[in-house]
Amino acid sequence: MLPNRIKLFAHRKQFGKPIASFQLQQKKLAEMLTEITKAQLLSWRLGVLKNEGKATPQQISLAKRNNVKMALDVARESRQILGAMGVVGDYPIMRHMMNLESVITYEGTHDIHLLITGQDITGISGF
Repeated sequence: MLPNRIKLFAHRKQFGKPIASFQLQQKKLAEMLTEITKAQLLSWRLGVLKNEGKATPQQISLAKRNNVKMALDVARESRQILGAMGVVGDYPIMRHMMNLESVITYEGTHDIHLLITGQDITGISGF
């Protein structure tokens, strides 16, 4: 079953057919769903570790960086699939993209989370 956010691609038509009926678009949708599922599993595992008192700030930083980037990539790809309609107000894609751009800033920049992960891997501070 498709998540509600992906169902809109089954209703949007191009050349008299749903855009979801084109192979390239199905490939994009399958890749997006795969990335979303991986991010959900990462969050679930981190939640389990947090409940057990075992989650580290470095793991949280890694998950934030990964999941925000993934969400932004999926939103951008969704906008691409919708073409010009992805920019107008008929679909909420651009609103999601703008919200995600702000999350990259206020949750700690993408690069800071990268430095935290790098320090965790190497034991050497890059700050």
